[in-house]
Amino acid sequence: MLYILVIFLPPLAVLFTGQPMKALLNLLLTMVFYVPGAVHAAVVVKGHYDKKS
Repeated sequence: MLYILVIFLPPLAVLFTGQPMKALLNLLLTMVFYVPGAVHAAVVVKGHYDKKS
């Protein structure tokens, strides 16, 4: 589910992982250019899933 948000709303996906400061960073990256924000969100979400398992 979060990976779908990574594609459409990267900052929201990062926020749902419970990391508000990283979500602000992601918002800045997404506003500068979409691709860095999406890549950062994918890395954060992957780390979130790795911690859970």
